[in-house]
Amino acid sequence: MTALVTGAASGIGMEYALQLAGRGYALVLVDRNPDVIALAGKISASGTSARAIVCDLARDSAAGEIYDDVVSHGEKISVLINDAGEFSFRDIVDVCEERVRRIITLHNVTLTQMNRIFAKEMASYGGGYILNMSSYSIWMPFPGLSLYSASKAYIKSFSVAFAKEVREKGIYVTAVCPAGVATDLYGLSPRFQKLGLRLGVLITPEACARRALRAMFRHRRCTVPDWWNRVWIPVLTHLPDCVESLLRRKTLRFQK
Repeated sequence: MTALVTGAASGIGMEYALQLAGRGYALVLVDRNPDVIALAGKISASGTSARAIVCDLARDSAAGEIYDDVVSHGEKISVLINDAGEFSFRDIVDVCEERVRRIITLHNVTLTQMNRIFAKEMASYGGGYILNMSSYSIWMPFPGLSLYSASKAYIKSFSVAFAKEVREKGIYVTAVCPAGVATDLYGLSPRFQKLGLRLGVLITPEACARRALRAMFRHRRCTVPDWWNRVWIPVLTHLPDCVESLLRRKTLRFQK
């Protein structure tokens, strides 16, 4: 059994890699950060087969390159984890064209192609699992999140529909929509990450990955890793304009 994890060099992606290794999966770890090589070496030293591919996934050709690399090594991917992502909190008129292109390519183009290519391969040998990282922000279309939340909303919508298309081929697809996770994705300092964990507004990468994998192996099409965050979804989607305006005034200085 072999699992492919993108965004594996740190954070939730690293936890996916470690937890899948603990389940007995050989690993193909993909990240643009060369630190992924050290992680693969660490996992291999523990007795689990793991190798790294250093690749920038925010390119149109990335999915095909990853697939060709996997085929050249004779690997059969039975679990695909699309974790690679890039956060943006900024009014889209202030975002440079290259960053807009990168985020859409990474979150939507490459992810879609990875699903299509590897699902077709999985179907040829009986099925598999695919996990796509969406975001809780899809229920928070707030100023500053227009690009990020929309690109993540695509992932959730695509995953749920794609799950229905490939179910008869023995392939299970899950969209994961985590709220706050204590990683470097949002630019929070370690001090604020620890504070968020103590207050319960953030969860650890380990907890997020564990709950997401459990949902995937239970064939859930969409999951929010922390139950109490599900309670707030109807509230967030129906906030009045006056509240959103207040939030904008309070958070404008955090845009970057």
